[in-house]
Amino acid sequence: MRRAAAVHHRVEVADAHAHLWRVTLTIERPAARQRVSLPVWIPGSYLVREFAQHLQRLQALADGKPAPVRALDKNTWEVEAAGAARLELRYEVYAHDPSVRAAYLDATRGFFNPTSLCLRVHGREDEPHALTLVPNRWTRGWRVATALERADGATRDAQGRWRWPDDDGFATYLAADYDELADHPVELGAFWVGDVEVRGVPHRLVVSGAPDGFDGARLLRDTARVAEAACALWHGTQAPPPFDRYLFLLHVTGDGYGGLEHRHSTALIGARADLPLAPLPDEPAAAEKELKAGDRYVTLLGLISHEYFHAWNVKRLRPAEFARYDYDRENYTGLLWFFEGFTSYYDDLLLLRAGLITLPAYLELLARTVNHVLATPGRRVQSVAQASFDAWIKYYRPHDGTPNATVSYYAKGALVALALDLTLRNASGASLDDALRALWRRCAGGPMREDDLRAVLRELAGRPLDAELDAWVHGTDELPLRPLLESHGIRWVEEPAGLAERLGLRVEEGGSTLRLKHVLHGSAAQAAGLAPGDEWLAVQRGEAIWRVARLEDVALHARGLAPNEPLPAWVARDGRVLRCPLRWPTSPAVNVKLLPPPGDAAVA
Repeated sequence: MRRAAAVHHRVEVADAHAHLWRVTLTIERPAARQRVSLPVWIPGSYLVREFAQHLQRLQALADGKPAPVRALDKNTWEVEAAGAARLELRYEVYAHDPSVRAAYLDATRGFFNPTSLCLRVHGREDEPHALTLVPNRWTRGWRVATALERADGATRDAQGRWRWPDDDGFATYLAADYDELADHPVELGAFWVGDVEVRGVPHRLVVSGAPDGFDGARLLRDTARVAEAACALWHGTQAPPPFDRYLFLLHVTGDGYGGLEHRHSTALIGARADLPLAPLPDEPAAAEKELKAGDRYVTLLGLISHEYFHAWNVKRLRPAEFARYDYDRENYTGLLWFFEGFTSYYDDLLLLRAGLITLPAYLELLARTVNHVLATPGRRVQSVAQASFDAWIKYYRPHDGTPNATVSYYAKGALVALALDLTLRNASGASLDDALRALWRRCAGGPMREDDLRAVLRELAGRPLDAELDAWVHGTDELPLRPLLESHGIRWVEEPAGLAERLGLRVEEGGSTLRLKHVLHGSAAQAAGLAPGDEWLAVQRGEAIWRVARLEDVALHARGLAPNEPLPAWVARDGRVLRCPLRWPTSPAVNVKLLPPPGDAAVA
């Protein structure tokens, strides 16, 4: 039985229409000058988000009497509590962030990560923490979903095994320390619930915001298949996962996408159109329809797969730099290419292994990643290890020059994983699965360093793979994907790319406006002087000037142009109309298609 908590957060809705949570923090035996702070970031999302900006009306009572509170910096306060047996802090938090990273509240739903609401009590971080969720008039008809332990024992049966409580969940929860509290998001509202066991471990799926006709049974069944495939990868055919419960918190909106991993749960956002719908009476059963790479449901399943895989890869097996989080500043690591990139490699691969998509569909998804990286000039500028280290200032703060300066550690990291997987298979018949399992054993499911990966790869391949890692991870060399894939029978087919890729542009189209979002380095568009933010008004063919509002208009008037033939572009920039001497590209860009070998006989 966990010992009583001397640090206790009490959370209730102050005003749902004003999006305000009310928090009362009680500290038994406080320090004479007790410091408290709110995290500036949330683990798994590598950007300083300044959650303290939403905290207001902070006041303190020491043994029931007002106590002075002094701000020390942007997220830290000091309270005078000399001689007090109990210190009580009261405050409100504004919560209108619809993402999975912070806190949200309105009259229909509440959600929060404790990193957004719960102050950290300095010097007491390693002690037990309690969290009480209090119902009131705003929460009538609501339930609570979280993977935190209940203080009243309702989350354990007589044998100590996890069980999901069947009440509304407004109760007191316990965490061993602040880190455990911070790692458990909380969903409140009216939501759909489905339960399933995977290898004897209770898994719960909570879906809020779902429309009528949503096929919850199918989503639960497919989620369980993904979970089983992940367990099989990490632990073979029978062993259970390294956690005794898991909670999927999925909130669906008009058009949303995102996820954040936690040790016993994940918070997900998807679009309502991503959900599977129950078949109508005259339709075939939904499970009988073959899923395609472009199906929105596949996108949702890939997100679920990605975040569940993180329960191993980054929540338990994690960078040595993350052995203990520092919530007050950036926590740097050069290994996000492994923890996010390898997870991105496996997210769609697990859908294939679970039998949810076919090999051609999987290869189409893989080809999208290949084309994304090949269309990013920044891959020649920044290594994927540098991209990992710079996530705090680059990946999460993109600008119009980002594609030319950096590379995604998600996308290129996934391709590094692919290249290592195929290299291992060619060298010894081992696979990246074997490498992950060996890493898990070597690091006891805990902190790891790149040297651990190098040692495991050396053992499995029968030779060092240091040169490959130096080139692919710490250098900017192109990955030898084509020969590696073709050595396993996968056909690499190059086809002409679309007009945007040929010109070196990324655009935004809407209504009658064609606006340039990115101009890629070394492209025909850059050579012509086109710039991000330009509104492309017209093209000139000979003496005629033609209005354009979409790229297909440009394609129409460029029809039949020879390489290097002029097609001047007229753009609006900063209130001026400029003529840019665009010339038709001399070397057409290509898109890669990946096709299975004859008979679909390929290694997965």
